[in-house]
Amino acid sequence: MKRIKPRDRNKGLLVINWIVLMMFVMGCSSQEAPIPTSLPTDDTKITLRMIESLTNSNRTAILKGLIAQFESQNPNIHVELISPPFTQADLTIKTMLNVKQELDVMEVRDINVANLASQGYIDPLNTYISAWDESNTLSHAAQSISLVGRKNYFIANGLYQRQMFYRQDWLEDAGLKPPSSWEELYEVSKKLTDPAKNQFGFSFRGAKGAIAISDSLIRAYNSDLVNLDDGQFLNDGSTIYSSPEAVKAMELYVNLYKDASPPDSLYWGFQEQVEAFTSGVTGILLQDPDVIQTIQDTMQPGTWATAPLPTGPKGKALVSVGGAGWGMASYSKHKAEAWKLIAFLSGAKSNTELSKKYGLIPTHTSAFSDPFFQTGPYKTLLDMTLKPDIFLLFKPPFQYPGNSSWDKVAMDSGQAMLSGNATIEETLSKWDAFWQEQKRTTGMGLNKN
Repeated sequence: MKRIKPRDRNKGLLVINWIVLMMFVMGCSSQEAPIPTSLPTDDTKITLRMIESLTNSNRTAILKGLIAQFESQNPNIHVELISPPFTQADLTIKTMLNVKQELDVMEVRDINVANLASQGYIDPLNTYISAWDESNTLSHAAQSISLVGRKNYFIANGLYQRQMFYRQDWLEDAGLKPPSSWEELYEVSKKLTDPAKNQFGFSFRGAKGAIAISDSLIRAYNSDLVNLDDGQFLNDGSTIYSSPEAVKAMELYVNLYKDASPPDSLYWGFQEQVEAFTSGVTGILLQDPDVIQTIQDTMQPGTWATAPLPTGPKGKALVSVGGAGWGMASYSKHKAEAWKLIAFLSGAKSNTELSKKYGLIPTHTSAFSDPFFQTGPYKTLLDMTLKPDIFLLFKPPFQYPGNSSWDKVAMDSGQAMLSGNATIEETLSKWDAFWQEQKRTTGMGLNKN
């Protein structure tokens, strides 16, 4: 998601250098208020400050084009887009909010919306959405990922759902079929691996975002034991990390790294993982659709293809829809104008343009009939959707404020395990304790809002 350095990073870096020195924690409450009606008059020009989180040079260019369209339709509104490097973006946003640095529109993510909402940094948008003439075509998934309790805190700018990308030419040369289960994925990846040729079967990811692989594997092994309304827990209330199935899943996870992945992939993030696939180092990649454009731009047609996510021992996989979108700073001085920008960027026309150019699942149901999303690499996503008894849709733990720190907790302890400094049981015990604490202290309370 993601994550190539932006073209213009000076503003973001200057913001970080200044605000980290002044950073302090401020909590403030945010109550949903009536929609402000004041808009700039003919002789007034205002500036909206907007910051993105999932910064990527390609997407930033698309955003600038959409913003230019907005400014041409609203000559009295100027939009200043801040594009910090992806690895620093969330810190930049959080510290700007801490010191109430001037900010109007920000990119809020599914993984941090509960945290930002609980601290009063962002306004709920329900009142705005109810009066918006395009709200009726927003998909259920697009609306659900921005919910904390019963309040929507952002309008999604695109949806992410994981699928498999594989080197079609490699598999054909080896006489292999695309794997449909995690066990098959391991076996196929192992057969494709030849370290002497710097060729490995699987594009592993051990750094930021590593949980995308380990959690997916653990849920697939737990299968229908998982509480689909609270995806870190089983139906009996225990965590997904506490079961015998979790141990078996992690054993395969460790073997997948050791037997079929580049050794240095222990420290790979998104960019390294994708570049390894596109450059011919790895043969199988599990990723979201925003990599499609990059793959199409760098690989020859016929050398790659897509397939559904691998299933667990019971023939099922658990899938989720994630995303980010545009929210409003609770202390913005230009809320009416900020909403006007959010509504423009979130409308069906703008969102479909962004989705096509950048490679996202659109947020408006009106776009689903477009042939662009019914063919090629997007067809796999539709195929998975049409098999809900196999690909079980679960709700990620967005409602827990601690979810924003889970990625780092899992990354650090996961790397220790893969390096031989911790056992599988010790690692799962740590993960189990983390989510037990989240459930005890925060999760249930937020669900009742």
